Amino acid sequence: MIVMRNYALLGAAVCAAGLLAAPAAHADWTGKGQAGLLVSRGNADSTSANAKLDLSRESGDWKNSAFLGFLYGKNASFATAQRIEAKWETDRKISDRMFWFGALRGEQDKFSGFAYQATLSTGIGYKFIDSEDTKLAGTFGVGYRRLRPEQLTKDAAGQVISRIKGDAVGDAIATAGLDFSHVLTKTTKILNKFAVETGSNNTMVQNDLALQVSMTEALALSVGYGVRYNTDPPVGSKKSDQLTTINLVYNIK
Repeated sequence: MIVMRNYALLGAAVCAAGLLAAPAAHADWTGKGQAGLLVSRGNADSTSANAKLDLSRESGDWKNSAFLGFLYGKNASFATAQRIEAKWETDRKISDRMFWFGALRGEQDKFSGFAYQATLSTGIGYKFIDSEDTKLAGTFGVGYRRLRPEQLTKDAAGQVISRIKGDAVGDAIATAGLDFSHVLTKTTKILNKFAVETGSNNTMVQNDLALQVSMTEALALSVGYGVRYNTDPPVGSKKSDQLTTINLVYNIK
């Protein structure tokens, strides 16, 4: 319960900071919420769940975006995944294609080798393609990151039996990202988000690819594949994590 409470506080803090910093806006929030659940009972007991909330709101030259994601996994004996991440971004239009952004991101992942990673960044974005069916935007920025390594010791079954937290460290970072979407048919869309944060203490690379098929105006089915990579995790942690999901999506309009 204490761990889950800390996760909730992290997400709430990031989103609240963005709300306080955002300029006044009168438009409604739009976006999507999605969730997936897999429960297996019998010869093999396991439970896994993931949920995401992705929202944005525009008013004049300003755009505010909020993201909250959660992942949990458990087998018959112990937890195998626990992660929550949150992000707030405010964009200011410079021209029809160029914009300035300021972003705040934080995550806690009990199995990544880092107790937490939190970043504050700012930079320039550009819309390379901005048609009705295809959109491609890129960002490049600089910022500051705070992270705390955590050395994990596991038994033969893969259960974490000890956690040794290191000292929290901070470093200057460079950030880059690509956000792509393309309408394949009237009911099918492909989406891909790529992000990298690199500094002296670690480089984190994340890519999320999804194929979304609409069932109704409000509901869709999404099949996704995500990769997360850390170049310098502590001893006892792997560099990469891969996640395949099948989620029900609800479009918020």
